[in-house]
Amino acid sequence: MLEKLSLGVKNIKKYRCELGSELINEVETLARDLKGVRLCHINSTPFGGGVAELLFSHIPLMRGVGIEADWQVIRGDRRFFTITKSLHNALQGAKYPLLEEKTKRVYLANNEMNARELDPNYDVFIVNDPQPAALRHFCHNTQAKWVWRCHLDSSEPDKDTWQFLRPYIEEYDAVVFTMAKFIPQDLKPRLIATIAPAIDPFSPKNMPLPKALCRQMVDNLDIHRTKPLITQVSRFDLWKDPFGVMQVYRLVKEKIPGVQLALVGSLANDDPEAWGLFTAINKEANKDEDIHVFSNLTGVGNMEVNAFQTASDVVIQKSIKEGFGLVIAEALWKGRPVVAGNAGGIPLQMPGNLNPYLISSIQECAEKVIKLLKDPDLGDKLGKEGKAHIRNNFLMPRLVRDELRLVKRLVEA
Repeated sequence: MLEKLSLGVKNIKKYRCELGSELINEVETLARDLKGVRLCHINSTPFGGGVAELLFSHIPLMRGVGIEADWQVIRGDRRFFTITKSLHNALQGAKYPLLEEKTKRVYLANNEMNARELDPNYDVFIVNDPQPAALRHFCHNTQAKWVWRCHLDSSEPDKDTWQFLRPYIEEYDAVVFTMAKFIPQDLKPRLIATIAPAIDPFSPKNMPLPKALCRQMVDNLDIHRTKPLITQVSRFDLWKDPFGVMQVYRLVKEKIPGVQLALVGSLANDDPEAWGLFTAINKEANKDEDIHVFSNLTGVGNMEVNAFQTASDVVIQKSIKEGFGLVIAEALWKGRPVVAGNAGGIPLQMPGNLNPYLISSIQECAEKVIKLLKDPDLGDKLGKEGKAHIRNNFLMPRLVRDELRLVKRLVEA
């Protein structure tokens, strides 16, 4: 059988202090209507990516309101995950140069193997992203409802890759995208929903920490506590433009000589491409003592990420493509100003006075960072506005509600 992650239960009532009663009451009502429903999320890694980040809080909250929720993780070797990383990139618009019949057979054979090992005893399966997308095709003897959840910006996918994956996705009972503009025009599923991701304000990554403590924590990692700090937290992925971030830092340093840059990331077992990129980033960073690279390999976990985001004077997310970008919501939740790429789902998180800090070039990014470093009061004002927007739209109980609404619609159909 596939691995099931051992997760506890979260009590949704404690979120009333942040969100009030209306949303929480709706979640509890939906859960009562769905009492006894067995739900299972499926993805390709238990750590290191946005989906895993979501599920670590999402599944315990589902359990906390009475849903029998589980999380199963598929298996695969390096060859399979090299293929699925290319599929991931291709769905976001990169060309897949080697989508040959042999490649397709490896991908489908692995999905078929995982389908045989899947615990089938659920009423609803939610399959996340392209790695396990063909699972539904190989699960014949089940009365469950199947949902495919795409967390990527799939608005302009590579044509050949999309035509390969589309028939498998159209076998699902429903598909979910973060935004309507991410839905490929020729996709014809039975039901389409749009649901944005969310963050957990009570997780170790997002719980409130005193800024002085955070400065001490990053000081212990050789970040000078009195010098300005800009940070990007992201997977080690070319879509996040880490080398562009280093160019931004160099332009900022011409105006603010004492500035420091922290690149904080994670490596996951379903992303072989990241390891070579991590090496290249470190090689470039080693040319400047004020550029620091940290990862889960070097003991930087969720609490340290919290500290970096809280202690930073400006947070950058210079993504070229981005399905949503949980790290933006995380930084805004901590009241920090953010300068981010005008890409994908990022603008959802930065409306109003935050909108001018959506950028499209290295030069523009540097100019915005310099402006915020020189005017910390403006940064604090934008941070407060950002936190209010995240509270109203992108905290975990809202995601639970949206998913329960979809599940109810499917099981009652």
